[in-house]
Formats: sequence, C-alpha cells, structure tokens
Amino acid sequence: MNKNDFYTYLTSQQTAQSFLHHCYKQQDEIEAESKSYENSQAFLYYLDHGRRFYDIGNHVELFAKPVLYFYGLTHLLKACLLTKRPNYPESTTLLSHGVTARKRKKRDYTFLEDEVKVQQKGLFPYFSNHLFSIDHMPFEKIKMKDLFANLPEFNHFFALTGERKMEKVGSTGSFILAFPAQVLDTHHLTEKAFIKRIEPYLPNIVDIDSDQSRLQIKMDQKLTKSKGPFYIHMNNGLIYFPIHREQFLAISEIMIHYLLLYNLSMLCRYEAEWWGDLLTSKPDVDYPFIKHFLHVTAEKIPKLLEEELYLLSP
Repeated sequence: MNKNDFYTYLTSQQTAQSFLHHCYKQQDEIEAESKSYENSQAFLYYLDHGRRFYDIGNHVELFAKPVLYFYGLTHLLKACLLTKRPNYPESTTLLSHGVTARKRKKRDYTFLEDEVKVQQKGLFPYFSNHLFSIDHMPFEKIKMKDLFANLPEFNHFFALTGERKMEKVGSTGSFILAFPAQVLDTHHLTEKAFIKRIEPYLPNIVDIDSDQSRLQIKMDQKLTKSKGPFYIHMNNGLIYFPIHREQFLAISEIMIHYLLLYNLSMLCRYEAEWWGDLLTSKPDVDYPFIKHFLHVTAEKIPKLLEEELYLLSP
C-alpha cells in the first residue's frame, strides 16, 4: 500500500482496530485485543477531526487558518500517540499545550523576534518524548526566526535577505551526503569532530571522502525522514543541513511546526489588533513569512504524520 493512501485505509473501525492491534502486540504488558477495541473509536475520531480541520483550513481566509491548522495538528498527534500510549491521556496535565507565549506584546513587536517557552508538562513535551524519543529539550525557549531557519522551504526567503540558513547536502534518492568544507568552519569543528556530531542522526556510515572543498559521506541506507539536523524539502526531496553551529537543532520537524502554529494561533485568537493590522496593512517581513508557512504546513504536516503511522503498519 502507498503511504499516501494510509489515512483512507484507516477510515473504518475494522481497519483502525486491526492497525492498533498490530501496534499493541509490539508492546509488553498490553492486552492488544481489548485495548485496540477500546481505543479504535477515539483513534478514528482523532484522525477524522484532524483531517477535517486541515480541509476547512484550506478553504478559509488566512485570518482563521492558524487556529484550524493547530487543532488539526493536535488531533493527528493524538491519533499517533494512541498507537504508542494505549492509556493516553494518562492525566489531565497532558491536556495543556505544553508551551507558552508572551502574554503582553511589546510596542515594536515582530513575530520573527517573538519566542515561545517550553513547559515541563503538557502535550508538546509528551509527544516529543513518546513519538520522537526526545526527553530532553535542547532549548528552554526559542525565537520564531530560529524555527523558520530550520525549514527547508524557507531557505530562499532567508537567502533573499542575505542570510542563507541551510545548505543542500543530498537527496532522499541517494546514499551520499556532501558538505561544503566551509560548513566545518561555521560549526567550529574539525572533520573528525563534525562527523562524530552528526553520526547519531544518520544511518550507518560506510565511507568518508574529503578534500579541500568538500566532505562526502556514504551511508548504508538512504536518508528519508525529515528530522533535525537533516530536514527534507517537501517538493523536491532535497536534504538540507544548517550552515551555522547555533542553528543546529536535533528535533523532529513536526515539533517545529507545532511551536510555530501554537504561537500563530494564540496571536490569531488573542491579539486582534496586531493580527488585524498584519492582514490588512502587511507592514513588515512577518506577513510573507507567516503566509508562506501556513501554505507549507497545510500540505507538509498531514503527510509527515501519515508517514509516521504508515511506518508502524505490518
């Protein structure tokens, strides 16, 4: 079955229960038969509601898109969590967002310079841990521009402002990654130290070749999953790597989209004056970044989460 058809496959109670049963059989001390029956209805509704929020979001004005896409993302995440955590939600603390934004906006507020702060409890740290095995966040708070900088679809935006953030190093169709030698300098690492740093995020390395202009790494498998510090462009399958050391972010791309959508949805709901001014007068660079992000996330996130589910199938 094609992974792009997997949501459709999971639209019946029978197929949903069968899929959950397979997932639960892989887990110790879980009664797969009863738990899959118990959770199949919630699993179906999480998927259905998530996809509906995205579908509605695709057909409304930009004004309301952040809220709909954020709810769509959270519902699809909860469906994914049910495959790994049969008793989700184990407590009411998991029902909070798990991240906070500044309550009062400064007079000269800009979205790119705004930041969100990660909480110890709530959905964000919970799904980061149980879906992507990240139990220690590499940051306590982070700026929106630093999140955008790790999305391949924004590399040309940053290049137009004279500060390109990512380097093309390969493609999903190849076993080889090639880094310009300058990347070692911008990461302040020797070749040996650089390889040691990126090795945990790659398939097994089978060959290394380097000269004065580039470092080439051959792997035993192709890199096909968009996870930091290697992020994949949704349109062409090209693999991007951060140019600068301070941009190195080893988290799932889904986590990046969650943080950006959370903050945008809060602005959309609670900062009426700023949000209204952004949409009507388009005063600064925030507008094209936000507009482009909403276009990208609407298409990319449902596909990435469908892929997460497909990888669990028999």
